[in-house]
Amino acid sequence: MSNRELTHHSINYVELPAADLAATKLFFSGVFNWQFTDYGPDYTAFSNATINGGFYHAPLVSDAAVGAALVVIYSADLEQTQHAVEQAGGQVCKAIFSFPGGRRFHFKEPSGNEFAVWSDKGSAEI
Repeated sequence: MSNRELTHHSINYVELPAADLAATKLFFSGVFNWQFTDYGPDYTAFSNATINGGFYHAPLVSDAAVGAALVVIYSADLEQTQHAVEQAGGQVCKAIFSFPGGRRFHFKEPSGNEFAVWSDKGSAEI
């Protein structure tokens, strides 16, 4: 865990499954500049993502369609981030759409976990 000041009752850490830890690490380090520390062959912790967390080796996926929590990442340039996600092997599962407060898209990373990226920059109709 980081040396950041902890705030009482704040979300401090999140853990997600990953069928392919190596591909997941490569994806998030390449697209979002997350840093990883391995703790054995079945767990890797990430940092440099505002909140810290980790991926544990498992044949499961986190998918909002079946009730899993959705991790949402902020981007100052939504289209550029979507392009980077696609170039790194992520699959867009919900194209950019508007919602009150901004726009976002959803994607699945190489292990199949669903994430979303949102931006409050620009309000172009998609």
